[in-house]
Amino acid sequence: MEGEASVNKLHTQIEIKPQGQEPPPTYSSVVDNSEMDIQPEGKLPFFKSRYRQRASDTWLISLLVILHLVAFITTTLFNYFSTGSVFFQPLSENPLLGPSASTLDKVGALRRAFLVQNHLNWRFFVCPWLHAGIIHFAINISCMIFIGIHLERDYGPLRIGVIYLLSAFFGSLVCSLFVRNNPVVTSSGALFGLLGTMLSGLIRNWKVYSSKGAALAALITVLATNFLLGLLPYIDNFANIGAFISGLLLGFVLLLTPQIRQMSKNKAGLFECGVKHSKSTIKLKQKLALDRPILRSISLILFVILLSGCLVALFLGIDINHYCGWCRFIDCIPYKRWNCNDGPNTCEIMKSNSEMTLTCLYNGNTRVFPFTNISQARINDLCGMIC
Repeated sequence: MEGEASVNKLHTQIEIKPQGQEPPPTYSSVVDNSEMDIQPEGKLPFFKSRYRQRASDTWLISLLVILHLVAFITTTLFNYFSTGSVFFQPLSENPLLGPSASTLDKVGALRRAFLVQNHLNWRFFVCPWLHAGIIHFAINISCMIFIGIHLERDYGPLRIGVIYLLSAFFGSLVCSLFVRNNPVVTSSGALFGLLGTMLSGLIRNWKVYSSKGAALAALITVLATNFLLGLLPYIDNFANIGAFISGLLLGFVLLLTPQIRQMSKNKAGLFECGVKHSKSTIKLKQKLALDRPILRSISLILFVILLSGCLVALFLGIDINHYCGWCRFIDCIPYKRWNCNDGPNTCEIMKSNSEMTLTCLYNGNTRVFPFTNISQARINDLCGMIC
């Protein structure tokens, strides 16, 4: 009798269940169900995936990393064949543990003389791929991967690729207005363009994201670290500033809404806790559907004006350093371990059978080098180091 009553009870429970109702989604055991209720309804965590990611979702950042790596290896090989002995110059010559100044000149770095006298404008397109040293390369690429992957997954490779390239080029244009007679590279400018894009994405979709504090903290940390790195020789901070402004404006123009994909009903990734199904997803999509045409139009107009102004100033050969005496300290902080002087360095040269002695006529510093058979460009590098 008891068994028969249990069967009837179970049968009754099944009959009163509403028809057509789908079972609730089940999650993998690795997902902390308590975390599902932490996120506000209909909001997205900025640094966590909203859908099951695929390897193809970040092909653009992977391609950019490969291109930067190829450019860095090429620069290193140029330095080895130029010096005949080392891949990287010592920290006393290059504090970023990278190539010599003459090597950077050969591979495409920007310098005032190249732009004004020789009109080597092809350097605008090469300079954004160059790094000043292995320290610069490691920090810049790590930050680019960290920021770029999240942006590419949220907004797609096309829009992020356009912003990346335009910001890199705009940063080189701004650099040309401030560059002095020292070689500089502008690869950090593209990273600052991504940082500006990240900021515009946060501002534009402020009510959508739930982890705004963590995103802002990460943005400020990456920005401050790379800006301080730009105070060393061979890295141009004005390119970073220009690219950041470019990325911010282009982000307002091109970043319409994050890409949200429908997840499987019975599957969820480890961090897919910021999107709720049914009503929450509908409300989220309604929020993302809103657009700001006035903000987009103003941002586009400002970007076109700035780009046109920089191009006109470049063709006129304007050097802003003539009007701003303190601007050089934004780009390079003088220190005893490196040289920020862009003036002509003149040294007295004395050679013996196996040694070469250089004496700087500017400050009287003297140094003996255990070699004599080097090029004039290399002698200029050593003269600049001791002056």
